[in-house]
Amino acid sequence: MSVHPGRFAGRKAVVTGAAQGIGLAVARRLAAESADVVLVDRSETVLEEAAALGAAAVLADLETYEGAETAITGALERLDGRIDVLVNNVGGTIWAKPYEHYAPDEIEAEVRRSLFPTLWTTRAVLPHLIARRSGTVVNVSSIATRGIHRIPYSAAKGGVNALTASLAMEAAPYGIRIVAAAAGGTEAPPRRVARGPAPRDDREREWYRRIVDQTVDSTLLKRYGTVAEQAAAICFLASDEASYITGTVLPVGGGDPG
Repeated sequence: MSVHPGRFAGRKAVVTGAAQGIGLAVARRLAAESADVVLVDRSETVLEEAAALGAAAVLADLETYEGAETAITGALERLDGRIDVLVNNVGGTIWAKPYEHYAPDEIEAEVRRSLFPTLWTTRAVLPHLIARRSGTVVNVSSIATRGIHRIPYSAAKGGVNALTASLAMEAAPYGIRIVAAAAGGTEAPPRRVARGPAPRDDREREWYRRIVDQTVDSTLLKRYGTVAEQAAAICFLASDEASYITGTVLPVGGGDPG
């Protein structure tokens, strides 16, 4: 997909969950559009990807507030003390099964994976953005807020949507925009770091297949999207072209509103 050279010239951006998938596609597009980018992930593969872009990287586990502080502090050090754009991309379903089959610790793990990194990293960067009275936070949500066999993940992404809408109201007086892109089913290269265990038997494979079928059936375009299509929407929301958009969750799911 076409990029817009110079769209982020002079801008400093941080992308979390940037070692692979949508996060890496966003980081690559921001760099191609002239942003100074820091990639954040807890996987060391982020170091290779950042080096390939000529960008900086920070290793941090964003499921903890300490990790989020490490990420933002490290990014500020690498970006000459300024962050203009934060893309909160950490998250993803760990298990795929009907809700009654989730153990309590699995439910907590899903929420820690897909809600808390966005809560923590936004909290860590907010004082900096308020002091500068500018900045944009783009949260990556999901149309799975209305879907089957990943209810804890759906609830976590619902929390991301609520955070986006409510924090936008608080942040607007400081010139800060808070927006989100709700990603639909997305075809991505094979993951170098797995989100969770592979299906163990035919029953678990059937549970996962039903997610895929429901996701496609719920779209108007009857297909999965691409990481490039997701990155294009996220980068639009992060850009000055979206300067009059805040508090909005943009579905990027082929017509599925989520």
